[in-house]
Amino acid sequence: MIGLAVVNVGTPMLLAETRDHNVWSGIRKHPVPATETLWLSEVNLAGDGQADLSVHGGVDKAVYAYPSEHLGPWRAELDEDLGPAPFGENLSTVGALERDVCIGDVWSWGAATLQVTQPRWPCFKLALHRGRADIQARMRATGRTGWYLRVLEPGEVGAAGPIDVRADPAGVTVDAAHRAMGDHHLADPDLVRAVSAHPALAEQWRGPLLDRLAR
Repeated sequence: MIGLAVVNVGTPMLLAETRDHNVWSGIRKHPVPATETLWLSEVNLAGDGQADLSVHGGVDKAVYAYPSEHLGPWRAELDEDLGPAPFGENLSTVGALERDVCIGDVWSWGAATLQVTQPRWPCFKLALHRGRADIQARMRATGRTGWYLRVLEPGEVGAAGPIDVRADPAGVTVDAAHRAMGDHHLADPDLVRAVSAHPALAEQWRGPLLDRLAR
């Protein structure tokens, strides 16, 4: 079972203004009261949205979960108040880290069913959101990435949780998928092969791994 510290949602808003264009994003989210019930569709929690659907959101990245256990170390390392949903997470979870959660794990949350699909490697919008140019590299270096989930069965979900987990038998962890994507020179081809072969892995994550194996 996985607990929920808080559920966050947010619709696209202006994140930054540049000389060439405005940058819009749904990364800035606000907490949902624990007493509320939300509708979870195949692509979003009610009240949530993305600005650029070519790289964000979609069925394989409908919900972003991030361990609340990481927030203490981030506060200490960054020496700043993190604020709500500091990494744009929908779910701030309790009781599971990247080494515990597996690709293909099935989560039962209220009337909805979800499945873990991939780690998260952030784009430049996280740097704009946090006001730190180094935050993307820091997240990748630490492995504190969180993970995305697809929605297998839409339904009503309670912001207080909890979430029941049916573990995937292959045991390919989110941490393993993160390490495989970072293995650019195939130092561990067996790991890259095992991750890329998992049927529940998001295609956006699988493609680069297969290309690497084919070279």
